[in-house]
Amino acid sequence: MLLRPTIEDHRSLAHDLGRIIGVVAMAAVIPLVWALAQAEWRAASHFLLLIGVTTAVSAAADRLHPDPGRAVDWSHGMVVAALTWLVVPAFATVPLWGSGHYGRWIDSYFDAMSGLTTTGLSLIQDLDHLPESVNLWRHILQFLGGQGIVLAALMFLAGSGALSLFEGEGREHRIFPNVRTTARFIWLVSATHAVIGIGILTLDGVFVQGFGVRRAFFHGATIFMAAFDTGGFSPMSTSIVYYNSPIFEAIVGVLMIAGAMSFGLHHAIWNRRRVGKNIEVRTFAFTMGVTLVVTIFGLALIGVTDELYPLVRVGAFHVISAHTGTGFTTVSIPEMATWSGLAFAGITIAMALGGMSSSTAGGVKSLRIGLAFRAMRDTVREALLPDGAVVPQTYQQYGTQRIGANLIRSVFSISLLYVALYLFGAAVALGFGYELGPALFESISASAAVGLSVGVVAPDMPLLLELTYMAQMWVGRLEFIAVAALLGFGASTVFGK
Repeated sequence: MLLRPTIEDHRSLAHDLGRIIGVVAMAAVIPLVWALAQAEWRAASHFLLLIGVTTAVSAAADRLHPDPGRAVDWSHGMVVAALTWLVVPAFATVPLWGSGHYGRWIDSYFDAMSGLTTTGLSLIQDLDHLPESVNLWRHILQFLGGQGIVLAALMFLAGSGALSLFEGEGREHRIFPNVRTTARFIWLVSATHAVIGIGILTLDGVFVQGFGVRRAFFHGATIFMAAFDTGGFSPMSTSIVYYNSPIFEAIVGVLMIAGAMSFGLHHAIWNRRRVGKNIEVRTFAFTMGVTLVVTIFGLALIGVTDELYPLVRVGAFHVISAHTGTGFTTVSIPEMATWSGLAFAGITIAMALGGMSSSTAGGVKSLRIGLAFRAMRDTVREALLPDGAVVPQTYQQYGTQRIGANLIRSVFSISLLYVALYLFGAAVALGFGYELGPALFESISASAAVGLSVGVVAPDMPLLLELTYMAQMWVGRLEFIAVAALLGFGASTVFGK
């Protein structure tokens, strides 16, 4: 029998959700200041409206004052996390829709969802003439989504629901026993990379691209947020093609890989611990190498170029972009749509696999891939060895970890759910008459929060397909558990007794 949530349950949810919405108000101050500095008065008015509305909602929710002594169960944080990724994009659309660069309001919500989930698919029109402050806001959404808007709230919030809020965002590894300390470390890592990354990209903009200092800083900041948070939004419609620089691409490539690394791995490297035996590091390096070889060989077969250097340059950048879940590109969408055979397979597989767990990347994740292969290898070894022989079922990840039945069950369950999500989106696109290749490519891109596109995602695509991709971005970012908790909470509210 389902138990109907009490009034106190709803008050507690609204209170915590309101605190998270307050983070949106604080983040919106940055593009507001930029809009005022650039005399973008219309955009500034929209940011003022956004700040006013989110502040009012947050203040109203804060007045609910749930019982501080009330025990908050695990599902509470999961429901809050799932609602966050539905509610926050609705508020974030205020400056996007107000810019006049979207055909429908739902398109601006699509972009806000894409930004917060660090996907990078976009329905914006005439991006090159978008006000800089609104462009900056798109990238701030990716920064919030990549680091975790819930994590930002956890830096200021405490309580028994902190752990489930942390896990609700798809985080699997606490670096420190205390969740708030872990959240602060993640933001410290991000801030450190931001100072270095934005600085280097700004210098490249000034001395290589020939930009003025202000313009170089703007491009450096937006590209950094999209690269390190594996989001893929670009300040220009042509993505990284706009810069046409191997140096720029190399810098961005390093940032993409850094963003796809687990924050636990960042912590280990910072403390000079050896990570060569880490199962995620080995798996990520192996799958990256395999997909890179397959893609480059495929590009050579379809005759993209006859020269080795540009072939490796194009192939390596796009495999890194796909595998880290970033979605940057150095070719146009029509050109990528012509890639076929092994090139298409290499990029598609790289997108589906994704980056490391507890990172800003999406997809199945290297940890699950590594554990799945380790479990299959151990099963084969047990079958080949004499009766009574013991096969040690362990793996290395920040120390020796044991492979238990529950862990393997979870690995295969989540992996299969991702495959089902990939196929579901492809089936919907097939129903609208798209070919299998593009339909599968775009579905994986949305579900794994990548953002690469071969042209299916467009302002004129069917509304149902647009809603499908938004659902895939949401479910894929939260890795199913939080979404299931929200659905269960809704069912209990309606049918519970």
